[in-house]
Amino acid sequence: MILHAICADLDVRLESYDVPGGSLAAVVREPAQAPRSTVLLVPGYTGSKEDFRLLLDPLADAGHRVVAIDQRGQFQSPGAQELSAYTTEALGADVLAVRDQLGDGPVHLVGHSFGGLVARAAVLARPDAFASLALMGSGPAALTGPRVALFPLMRPLLEQGMPALVEAMDTMNATDQRWLALDASFQGFLRDRMLASSPRALMGMADALTGEPDRVEELRATGVPVLVLHGEADDAWLPPLQAEMAERLGAAHAVIPDALHSPAVENAEATVKAMLAFYD
Repeated sequence: MILHAICADLDVRLESYDVPGGSLAAVVREPAQAPRSTVLLVPGYTGSKEDFRLLLDPLADAGHRVVAIDQRGQFQSPGAQELSAYTTEALGADVLAVRDQLGDGPVHLVGHSFGGLVARAAVLARPDAFASLALMGSGPAALTGPRVALFPLMRPLLEQGMPALVEAMDTMNATDQRWLALDASFQGFLRDRMLASSPRALMGMADALTGEPDRVEELRATGVPVLVLHGEADDAWLPPLQAEMAERLGAAHAVIPDALHSPAVENAEATVKAMLAFYD
């Protein structure tokens, strides 16, 4: 398995973890000294481990081992055909299997967007496995709003296979100013990642993303410390909803300036600062 070029200039290694869903690819960044803890990063819908690339070095420089994984069916990790393989509980079991291979010492779990729902499921299944949980741009329950309207449009394309979806995305991106502003090599990575991902995973995850119940009170009852972290202009779960969730959880709450739904990419410096303040 080849380390993708967008992580190639980082001091990381590529790992593979055996999990109930098969195997998950991961990038691992070790600190210079014995690690204070491990930070385990779980990506969101259509994402992958590379979404956290800007967090790897600064978290490791602060003394943490950092492990960023694909979820099953994402990019370099194979996925199953059964849609039932992509529930938050099934994916959470994968996260727990990775955690069990990380050895002794505290593990801080971080989930971005849909990955936050998956990370929450892992904590609910085994609260004692984690020192903390950070929900990054995630919400209390199923996603609602304009993004959900895309799922019925995507499904017939996904049934044809990933090339059909990517072709449709190419047409939309041709006039999208945010896409056109990206570096050509990064555009190529995003396109290659989508082509490599499983269409069944995207269908199953969409079902899970739109069917998740509110489990905030269950999470609070675990006693696991929680950080709710989101961009100031998040356009998935809106900031007031995430602020309300933080209050219901009795959680730490960090709003990342100059960021939308992907603060780990859009303002990595402020994201790392908020995470380290929480861990300290």
